[in-house]
Amino acid sequence: MTSTLVKVAALGAVAAGARRYYRNWGATKEECRAELSGDELISEPAIVNTNAVWIDATPEVIWQWLVQIGQDRGGLYSYETLENLFGLHIRNADSIHPEWQSLEVGDMVRLVPKGWLGIRNGLALPVVESSPPRHIVVREQEPDTPWDAVWSFHIIPHWEDRCRLVIRSRQHRRQLLDVIGAEFAGPVTALMTRKMLLSIQFRAESEYSLRLEATQTRLGRLRETTNGALT
Repeated sequence: MTSTLVKVAALGAVAAGARRYYRNWGATKEECRAELSGDELISEPAIVNTNAVWIDATPEVIWQWLVQIGQDRGGLYSYETLENLFGLHIRNADSIHPEWQSLEVGDMVRLVPKGWLGIRNGLALPVVESSPPRHIVVREQEPDTPWDAVWSFHIIPHWEDRCRLVIRSRQHRRQLLDVIGAEFAGPVTALMTRKMLLSIQFRAESEYSLRLEATQTRLGRLRETTNGALT
């Protein structure tokens, strides 16, 4: 009996440690404690997740990729093949599209296409805050969804060309089954969110490097032209 209790306690400790890790994947303690735009919409959350990654690019470049999110826009930058196995029809953008560079309050970020699994309108979340190139906040709320939650994206500059991209979700405690469901989905959600962060990181850093190279090439040609004119 004692041995069984020890094993259960050990398993519980491992599960609790893993839960703390995937819930705050990549985020510092300060970032987890920080108050971010959108937090005030769920004042007493049952579940809070904060994930983050460093990106070596300017806020403006990161924003151009972030603002494209949506199943019917630039995708969700996560596991496209896996998502499409479930019929989500997502194609992650590999370039910046001018037509997707605006995301205003009242616009919808679509997660699931219309008619998916018989859901007439699919699943799309309204934008409740949009402040380029700093943050986007979307809301899950009745009657559009059965949940009361906030999903927010934050570009936090630390230097001119280095930023933190932070994604936070907060879910209100409504019914016990909601919380249990969110807990079971936690590892999968964290994995998908982490992939999103890394995909945006790769795209933004690649884009920024190309722009730096182009700028350096133009400056080099300008110097050659100037030197040639002087001689």
